[in-house]
Amino acid sequence: MPLAAQFHEYGSIESLRVVDVPPPTAGPGQVRLAVRAAGVAPVDWKILHGHLGRVAPSRLPLGLGFDVAGVVDQVGTGVADLRVGDEVLGAAATPSFAQSALADPAVLVAKPASVPWEVAGTLAGSGITAWEVLNELRVAEGETLLVHAAAGGVGTFAVQMAVARGARVIGSASERNHERLRSFGAEPVAYGAGLVERVRALSPGGVDAVLDASGRGEIPDSVELAGGPSRVLSVVVQDPAGTGIRTHVTQPAVDGREALRDILALIEAGRLRVPIAGTHPLDEATTALEESRAGHVSGKLVLLP
Repeated sequence: MPLAAQFHEYGSIESLRVVDVPPPTAGPGQVRLAVRAAGVAPVDWKILHGHLGRVAPSRLPLGLGFDVAGVVDQVGTGVADLRVGDEVLGAAATPSFAQSALADPAVLVAKPASVPWEVAGTLAGSGITAWEVLNELRVAEGETLLVHAAAGGVGTFAVQMAVARGARVIGSASERNHERLRSFGAEPVAYGAGLVERVRALSPGGVDAVLDASGRGEIPDSVELAGGPSRVLSVVVQDPAGTGIRTHVTQPAVDGREALRDILALIEAGRLRVPIAGTHPLDEATTALEESRAGHVSGKLVLLP
């Protein structure tokens, strides 16, 4: 039987274990993947610790993982454009911290041979979110975009995709990530008190739009710099009431394929890089989650089942 990482109680990293599970079966409109890579994201440890709500105990154990890359090994009825043996990447419909996972073909694209498995397994969650946010903010050539947490998961994609659109990007991040942001084409500024003044030193007239991927309290400064809340958008603020800004909710099943194809085109053109901080085998899922939770990872963490 295939292996999967599952937890049996919330709040305990020790409860996450790699266990034998029955192989999933591709239903109508689904494919099954032999997983080659699964990206680790902050949302994974937040789910484990119950920060995003808890399901009824009767539904435990639960798995983790959304981003996936793998090889199709079973095709459900009604799927016409994928075949057994196809190498694909995208989003999983069942937890991807596993050797086998189901997926909706609407959120899968072919994996180019030039893209390594560890990179392919990290693109869906942060990449699709960044792509959708830039469209929602209507970021255009010649505009100035401010990105908070610019060196994080969503920020890394948003910065590079905005630069590729011809936008000027100012990114807030810790000092240790400033050189990386410069290599992405952004102008870095430090977090914290005095942010408005530091941004205005670079862009005296403020900015056209703001993406908040930080959630560290920069919303008032963002609204001031953007001249109002209409083009300030957060992917982390849960309750924007009273601020006038919007909170983005990703819809991978709607935009998945288009977003992933655009992302792959930028990668293959050398205009988007996905730094990999480290890879782990499936039985080191707890190590990867702890590294992610520590918050000092410089790049993506990936499980290679």
